[in-house]
Amino acid sequence: MAQHNELGKKGEQLAVDFLIEKNYDIVERNYRFDKAEVDIIAQKNDILAIIEVKTRSSVDFGNPQDFVKPKQIKNLVKAVDEYVTENDLDIEVRFDIIAIVKQGKGYEIEHLENAFYHF
Repeated sequence: MAQHNELGKKGEQLAVDFLIEKNYDIVERNYRFDKAEVDIIAQKNDILAIIEVKTRSSVDFGNPQDFVKPKQIKNLVKAVDEYVTENDLDIEVRFDIIAIVKQGKGYEIEHLENAFYHF
């Protein structure tokens, strides 16, 4: 597996562990619809958190969250609409980003709640 794929998988697992530690229930991982993949769908209280995980080995080219582009957001929103409809959910939906940067042997994790809004 390519090194960036391994870093991405490691980042997703770190994000899941982080969310569990913060009392989120992991509902779904890698949910796919059409051209979109939702990394993590988690629930805390009465909020369904749609979480995009971005992991980088450095910030030399920008912060991880800067790599979530408008087209990706549009696809995520479409996928989440489908998920909510197919599961007949009546719940508040929030879009978050978990930005992870490798720092030496460790990782810095930043959870950006309401990182973007559906439009």
